[in-house]
Amino acid sequence: MKNIYTKSIQLFLLLLLSAGFAMAQNNKPAAAISGQLLDENGKPMDFATVSLLKAQDSTVVKGTLSNENGAYTFDHINSGVYIIKASVIGYAKAISKVFTLTGNAANFTVPALKLQPASHSLNAVNITASKPLIEHKVDRTVMNVENSILAAGNSAMDILERAPGVSVDKDDNISLKGKQGVTVMLNGKLTYLTAAQLATLLRSTDGTTIKSIEIITNPSAKYDAAGNSGIINIILKKNKQTGTNGSLTAGAGYGAYGKDNENLTLNHKEGKLNVFGTFSHNDNKRIQNIGVKRIIPDTAGSAPTYFNQASPLLEADHNNSYRIGADYDLSTKNTIGFVASGYFNGEQDNIDDHTYIGKSFNQVDSSLRTVSGIHQTFHNIAFNLNDSWKIDTAGQELSADLDYSQFKNNSVAQYVTDYYLANGGTQQPQWFLGNHTPSTINIRTGKIDYVKPITKTLKFESGLKFSDVKTDNDLMEKDAPGNPYLSTNHFVYDEKIDAGYINFNKDFKGYSVQAGLRAEYTSSNAHGDSANVVSVIPRHYLDFFPSLFISHDFNDKNGITFSYSRRIDRPQYDNLNPFIFRLDPYTYQLGNPYLRPQYTNNYELNYTYNKSITLTLGYSKTTDVITEVPGTDPATKVSFITQENLQVQNAWNANLYAPYTIAKWWEGNVNATAFYLGFKSNNLEGGNLDRGQFAYNIRTTQTFIPIATYKAELTANYQSDLTYGLYDVKPRYSVDAGVSHSFANKKLNVKLSMSDIFNTLRNDVNSQYQNTDLYITQKRESRVTRLTLTWNFGNNKIKARQHQTGADDEKNRVKGNN
Repeated sequence: MKNIYTKSIQLFLLLLLSAGFAMAQNNKPAAAISGQLLDENGKPMDFATVSLLKAQDSTVVKGTLSNENGAYTFDHINSGVYIIKASVIGYAKAISKVFTLTGNAANFTVPALKLQPASHSLNAVNITASKPLIEHKVDRTVMNVENSILAAGNSAMDILERAPGVSVDKDDNISLKGKQGVTVMLNGKLTYLTAAQLATLLRSTDGTTIKSIEIITNPSAKYDAAGNSGIINIILKKNKQTGTNGSLTAGAGYGAYGKDNENLTLNHKEGKLNVFGTFSHNDNKRIQNIGVKRIIPDTAGSAPTYFNQASPLLEADHNNSYRIGADYDLSTKNTIGFVASGYFNGEQDNIDDHTYIGKSFNQVDSSLRTVSGIHQTFHNIAFNLNDSWKIDTAGQELSADLDYSQFKNNSVAQYVTDYYLANGGTQQPQWFLGNHTPSTINIRTGKIDYVKPITKTLKFESGLKFSDVKTDNDLMEKDAPGNPYLSTNHFVYDEKIDAGYINFNKDFKGYSVQAGLRAEYTSSNAHGDSANVVSVIPRHYLDFFPSLFISHDFNDKNGITFSYSRRIDRPQYDNLNPFIFRLDPYTYQLGNPYLRPQYTNNYELNYTYNKSITLTLGYSKTTDVITEVPGTDPATKVSFITQENLQVQNAWNANLYAPYTIAKWWEGNVNATAFYLGFKSNNLEGGNLDRGQFAYNIRTTQTFIPIATYKAELTANYQSDLTYGLYDVKPRYSVDAGVSHSFANKKLNVKLSMSDIFNTLRNDVNSQYQNTDLYITQKRESRVTRLTLTWNFGNNKIKARQHQTGADDEKNRVKGNN
């Protein structure tokens, strides 16, 4: 029955896709004008401003930017007589000959235009293509990492923590505007990893390999429905310059311990073939101090028991990552590509934990010391095969992706605990625990996307996707150093998702509307074998995820957009495993096999002024909120952490982004977010829950360019205290700074940066639940000074030009296209 149901859904989605093709054949393509810009040497001229003018009176019809190949296209153009004008700083304007577009023409190709250097240009001055650090578009915020000094020597996780509205908690969970449940993608592809595994991947990704980070708070139906608070898409660099070129980066840093990082990037493009590759290595030794205080009530009504735990953690990482690939142009309209990527990392953690137990924090009756050694290895390999076909110049496109990736993690840990009386004497025999936890994740995905302009004002999009994720985790333990490991839990989780979507984009007079619907059929099965007890948890469900975007431009300077989408977050597979994972004699973690997916309805209203200042108001309601819940057994005084579904979360937020220019050499921006998170639930063992709090985040970045070869950045970030579920989080704040200088015609660059200058970044979290008080402090090594040297070699000439942030068509951006 399940297979028939799944096949029926797939057939329905295929019919929708076929309907798109049928409509494409029954509608005449809209007229389009295209062409290419070249420099004085005949090489493509990218990032140039291109205008389509009426020949009669030079009225501007449309404007755009040329792409990396110097190409440009104007779609949906009425018949008439036109000219093309192209301009870029440092070059004289180029104007085409007058041409006529007839009503019968599907498209018209303008002969290539050559731009000549302006006669008044100063040879000593180079104007470099530059994008602002933060760009706010109608449907997303873009952080252009490749232009930031702070990217050098830092990992993707370090950079992500400094992105607008993003925060990372003590357990590496990523939240956006105060809400957890963020989906992180790499080059538009889901990672399918737990928070810990994702953190490993991001920490092994060198910051210099990142082009930009896109923050999409309300994704369209084109994207996977996972992620209740939005999507963070990390886009890696890809060089398409002709010839052979590359860069070599080496850096060193120091906080409490030394660090180093190296990166090599190579690219070769000749004719139709483009081959690229990168390899990164970094060593990072750091200290982390964790403090946990617990006040646990006594079952007999006597005085509570106080636990005061101090855990200095010394971490040593050795990370290696690689990425190689090739693109081949089968024709001017069809490109196929292949990418292989992965990492092989190692981590050694040593913890010397002291726990003091008594009738108060100052009155110690006994204590215990747990010395832990944890050695972990992480391996990943991934393959991608892709094809992109631009069917015609009117915008009809077809693209496909096939992906396979495998993650293998292996952890070997040893915990040795000694018990002491208040006078220092031994209280009871030594406690020993050794565990070995190998795990494997296999991921297979495939998708196809189709885009077709039906008329001049109507566009159709559709697509299909399948994914198959299988995780295999084994936990083996031993109770003495010389004993063999015995398997105590084998947990296998298999999840399959079949999905399809349709989008319609319609332009009215002054308005643009996109309506979409995504369907996802999920089939999951969890199989756990613990202490000879077998549990099988099958789940099969079909969900629909509508989305709606409506935008209106009042005039050239004022525009407004409303958006709505429904989202889902499925439980992480390790949170479904009911096995008890012990950390010490008084602490363990426990999964919950009865966790349900959480669903969110997101509403957002965005106002844009002068295509730069944005004000966003948002509201979301999440049901069955997956939340971490602490618990304690009063009889044994043992504490544990598990996951539960709370009934509802209400979130309100307001965001203001304002860039400004103080002087020619000084630019800045402010990103301020205020939000309210409220939680309600009456299904917790500890009683009803009804709590919430207003909070805010302010981030400002100042960029200084006193002369062309020097650049400095100063960034300050403040996060107020906030409430999330059962936890109260104290304020966080930090200041980062960096300076760079380029030499040898910008082929050599040196960067000096310091993160968290005043060493203020820390996590302080409190919780009061089931009469148990919990206080957690966490201070990571956050103040680090880094010196990084980069050498760019080969054919890496950059023509003189300037990035124009206002030239993109706002309506296209509203539609959520990539």
